[in-house]
Amino acid sequence: MPICEIDPWRVQYFETANCPAHVFIPTEDSDAWLWNPNHRWVYDKLAVATCQGLDAAPHGIAPTSYPVFSKPIYNLKGMGVGSRTLHSATDYEAAYRPGHMWMPLLEGEHVSSDVALVDGRPNWWGHANGIAGNDGTFDYWEVRSGAAPAIETSAGAWCRHHLAGYTGMANLETIGGRIIEVHLRFADQWPDLYGDGWVDSLVRLYECGEWTFAGHARRTGYSVVLFMPHGKRYRHPPRDLVEQVCAMDGISSVQVTFHETVSPERHAMPPGGFRVAIVNCWDLAAAKRARALLREHFAA
Repeated sequence: MPICEIDPWRVQYFETANCPAHVFIPTEDSDAWLWNPNHRWVYDKLAVATCQGLDAAPHGIAPTSYPVFSKPIYNLKGMGVGSRTLHSATDYEAAYRPGHMWMPLLEGEHVSSDVALVDGRPNWWGHANGIAGNDGTFDYWEVRSGAAPAIETSAGAWCRHHLAGYTGMANLETIGGRIIEVHLRFADQWPDLYGDGWVDSLVRLYECGEWTFAGHARRTGYSVVLFMPHGKRYRHPPRDLVEQVCAMDGISSVQVTFHETVSPERHAMPPGGFRVAIVNCWDLAAAKRARALLREHFAA
């Protein structure tokens, strides 16, 4: 399947796509980095911060004021690994790591934006705002049906300037409208919530360099995440439980988001928990009921 998805729980979104064998579409940052040498610099989070005029530096240069946010300069595994807020010089000294950086602790809405680019020019946007959980986790994401004009104006200008020559999907994470991360791929957590025809347009973008999806009938969806405590080895739920959840009104899909045969410490997870499942849905209350059913299994 040329839509290069390594997570088995997300293959469900692409397994029926008619993607030619010569067209390779990344869903992982490692593939996107290898296949886009002219634009891979965007994975340098320090460069992304400083090109926006933000006060940022690598560890080794102490912040002049606090609080600041500390994270790896490069992190192709994601999931907030190694990130934390530093409130004082004592925190900074304790958190010092080679290859890490600090930047302002931004305030405002945390939004993940997928954008279809043709020669760096935005042709379509999809926005999802994250509702924070504990210690680097997200309780759920609201996948919006409408536009985000402020982001599309500022981040769109950034793309036209910095991603000229690039055709494909990009994912921009912003807080308060400032870009904190750039990925040369889309968010493969919720493509089912973008609507029928979206994946077909994705293939055409990489095959022909044009975007055809209008998405006029889009509606707001939700991607609800289940985290469990670290330190345990979890087992996948039985198939009939997953099918029961998928059959609930308002539910679009279920992902069981870990490898049962791989030790927990080899999974990239945030400090606040071990992600075991995601429920994509059109009804937030229904998804929370579905999450509770899944939690009972994992708690046992």
